[in-house]
Amino acid sequence: MPNYTEIITYNPEKRFGKPCIRNTRITVYDVLGWLASEMSFAEIKYDFPEITDKDILACLAFASMRERKLQVA
Repeated sequence: MPNYTEIITYNPEKRFGKPCIRNTRITVYDVLGWLASEMSFAEIKYDFPEITDKDILACLAFASMRERKLQVA
């Protein structure tokens, strides 16, 4: 699982502080939504060339870790 903490950033001045890929305005939720709508990695990268495979995997790792934290309660 990639270390998403190096890729996923928070900036209160971008997208209301939602977790984004590096310093872009592309949120983790955007990427997860595209994957859920059956877009492939290649299609996402074609539409958003600033995104890499590693970025997409970091979004999945972020979501996985967040889900795991919810279940630990």
